[in-house]
Amino acid sequence: MHPPAPASPPAPVQHYENFPVASFLCPAHLRAPISAIYHFARTADDIADEGDATPQQRLHDLQAYRQDLIAAGDQNHTFSPRWAQVFGPLQSTISAHQLPVQDLHELLDAFVQDVEKTRNHAGYATEAELLDYCRRSANPIGRLLLHLYGVTKPHALALSDGICTALQLINFWQDLSTDIPRGRYYLTQEDCTRFGVLQPDILACRQTPSATNLIAFYVASARTRMQKGAALVHQVPGRAGWELRLVVQGGLRILDKIEALQFATLTKRPSLKWWDLPVMLWRALWM
Repeated sequence: MHPPAPASPPAPVQHYENFPVASFLCPAHLRAPISAIYHFARTADDIADEGDATPQQRLHDLQAYRQDLIAAGDQNHTFSPRWAQVFGPLQSTISAHQLPVQDLHELLDAFVQDVEKTRNHAGYATEAELLDYCRRSANPIGRLLLHLYGVTKPHALALSDGICTALQLINFWQDLSTDIPRGRYYLTQEDCTRFGVLQPDILACRQTPSATNLIAFYVASARTRMQKGAALVHQVPGRAGWELRLVVQGGLRILDKIEALQFATLTKRPSLKWWDLPVMLWRALWM
């Protein structure tokens, strides 16, 4: 759709997530590395999306952030004080675990694209274009975590990509009522045309029957993608595999909530509550 014109440890996680981040289920020796990766990605996302900076300022800051990432291979480099709490732990993690740094760069590529799309009031023309964005915005996280767990087989990486892309898409369909007013558009032009969804209705967040049908289609597609990737839980060892089960179940539970809302996420945003955890745990046991 194309609308109109050495640091201290990372700070505690403050953002709402649909999944656990370095929880007690995560192996103790990997909690710090996982937190370092998470805070690198979350800080870059905040640079791209939070506050009242202009698009040009955001792009400038993301470029400076990338320069610190490039310099993370130099143990003598002094990071910008602004992000020292991010890059100190990340540098240690890159060194200790030989992280594939290209995955971190792909995340930054996705954040730059977000800024440029929002600046240009642009959406995504096709599913292929949207999935290519997910390939850079979500899949690197799963691949980095599998690297830490020592899981490197191509089939496992493909399953991880499926889970991560599904999580990203679920987040899009969950957040329509908040993303669209902020100028972020993920309903593709080709699908809007196919389902008869009119641009003025989407921009006004009107929950028309056509929009409901489109979101229902997206929810079913995301569920299928997640279920196909879920076999990965049997390839990730120990407690990390149990955390992955909860990640998968968190995404599926959000889809349940979207369905319970009759797919009306153009007007309401569903979220997980404490009482969803027993359901997720029970389902995780039977995966």
